[in-house]
Amino acid sequence: MDSSHTDAELARATRLAGDIRGLAGKLKRRLREQADVGDLTPSQTAVLLRLEKDGPTTTSSLARAEGMRPQSMGAVIAALENVGLVQGVQDPGDGRQTILSLTDTCRRWIEEGRAARQDWLMRTIHARLSAPEQEQLLAALALLERLVDD
Repeated sequence: MDSSHTDAELARATRLAGDIRGLAGKLKRRLREQADVGDLTPSQTAVLLRLEKDGPTTTSSLARAEGMRPQSMGAVIAALENVGLVQGVQDPGDGRQTILSLTDTCRRWIEEGRAARQDWLMRTIHARLSAPEQEQLLAALALLERLVDD
């Protein structure tokens, strides 16, 4: 294979990478607009998503997982507790520790937000893309999955 062909393929892959990254960011912003996230900071949102994904844990474990100082994580947790999104109970195995978890209110809020984003995306796909274009989108998703799967 000659180097000009390789250079052209590399240039195309570079353009595609930039385009996909930009589009993914734009799609993420549009989806975020569809559900009310209130006045949550990115750190607070990250903590809620981690608690949802990994389950109940301690402040120090959350701090390690998020790359924060425990004192900083304590402030994030306090704010989330104040608005009723996170609750803590004493660790039965170590009374000095508090196990944090999402409240039922938070779980409902997360589910409603996801449903709103899903609904917006479904309606937008249906309204803006023809059936053949939806098939093309499906094929493109398969390719994108190959990029991110290990």
